[in-house]
Amino acid sequence: MRFETQISPMAPCHIRQYQDSDHKTVVDLFTKGMEEYIPHTFHHMLLLPRTLLLLLGVPLAVVLMSGSWLLAVMCVFFLLLLLRLLARQPWKEYVALCLQTDMADITKSYLNTHGACFWVAESGGQVVGTVGGLPVKDPPLERSSSSSFTCLCPHSIEDGIAKALVRIVLQFARDQGYTDVLLETSILQQGAVSLYYSMGFQRTGQYFMSMFWRLADIYTIQLKYSFPSA
Repeated sequence: MRFETQISPMAPCHIRQYQDSDHKTVVDLFTKGMEEYIPHTFHHMLLLPRTLLLLLGVPLAVVLMSGSWLLAVMCVFFLLLLLRLLARQPWKEYVALCLQTDMADITKSYLNTHGACFWVAESGGQVVGTVGGLPVKDPPLERSSSSSFTCLCPHSIEDGIAKALVRIVLQFARDQGYTDVLLETSILQQGAVSLYYSMGFQRTGQYFMSMFWRLADIYTIQLKYSFPSA
């Protein structure tokens, strides 16, 4: 998972463990970041062949039936509006779900859970990124694993903050005795995908999170980092 925010490329970064006083800032950052993927989703859906066919076919049908180009233009406008609303809804639902589950009480979900942790990255006195890790339930083949997620911005990737956050998860997982670190991201987050590949993560699979994502042709990529000693 990723979000975008503005930080100075030259600002120093400090990574520390999450504190309860960070909750509002972290939640606001997470919410804003997820919502910033709404335009990306809209643009992706807009370029799908089925969408283009709909945007051309429906207005043409309206013109043929009514003879009104104005009505056809209005039809395109409402179709675009509907598409925008569709692109917005799953992100809103995802944020709502997270705020009702692990993000509702980060200390309880991560810091009070054995083998889990949550960190924040500070730059210029502001929290600019977060990363957390949880143990995977019922790992396959009796291999202990760690599931992690990262919320980073493009500026962080340039500054090395993104890599620093991923490295701290990897080091924590190694120290805890895990053999693998697992994570998921979507095809919309190409910056994240490239970062993970560059750090040694391997793609293990992909799937659609829901029927909406299948129709939108946006799949989730599964990645794994295996420690050399595993």
